[in-house]
Amino acid sequence: RMPVLDPGTARQQRASAAFSLSFFSLVFSITAFSSSYWCEGTRKVAKPFCTEQNKGDHCIRFNSPDANNSNAVQYIWETGDDKFVDRKFHAGIWYSCEEIINGEDEKCHTLLDKTATADRGVLWLSIVAELLYNILLLTGVVLMSVEMCCYHSVIDGLKINAFSAVVTILAGLLGMVAHMMYTTVFQMTVNLGPEDWRPHTWDYGWSFCLAWASFACCMAAAVTTINKYTKTILEFKHKRKTLERSLKIKYKFPDH
Repeated sequence: RMPVLDPGTARQQRASAAFSLSFFSLVFSITAFSSSYWCEGTRKVAKPFCTEQNKGDHCIRFNSPDANNSNAVQYIWETGDDKFVDRKFHAGIWYSCEEIINGEDEKCHTLLDKTATADRGVLWLSIVAELLYNILLLTGVVLMSVEMCCYHSVIDGLKINAFSAVVTILAGLLGMVAHMMYTTVFQMTVNLGPEDWRPHTWDYGWSFCLAWASFACCMAAAVTTINKYTKTILEFKHKRKTLERSLKIKYKFPDH
């Protein structure tokens, strides 16, 4: 036979589960928002000509001693098979970075510079929505921690519980819209962005997966919070019916 938990203990466990999910959602969201690995890929760029300082596999070598020999250059660009190199890049909400050929550093620039003018408004909306998403998540975490630590009255806890559920649901909806807007903007930038930036191959990175994991945790926290609120209300109704039934029996059969 399964042991029956005390109602207060069960409420505490549900509150702890909702708080943990909200906290993980906030951590995931802040990590993804501050990183630049929402999308990763490669760009095909033409190799530069090799010089005394610039040698290796990432430059074009030719036998002619004259670097300005047009015939040699024309031959390389028309018949050379290895004249392009894949340059890796990664992009986030704020900025995009790409590796420098023959170097260990990266060259970064804001994503707004590469986004088409018509799509910059949508990117700004995505940034604002992500900021509001993080603010609402933080508000929900604070409310849940206050409910767990400071309020021992069930009625006061219910009020905070209802408010934190509303805040968490709003945060989840806002986060979903923000992630979808960023996806749309990036795909439009890939298709309509500057010629010198368009990637050859690309895919979503770990930050993008982390952002959606944050959304999943947020919605799980919202469901847990609503479940806790509903079960507490049902417990109150059950106790009220039990009390009314006992009072009816008492007055129907009074003690002699």
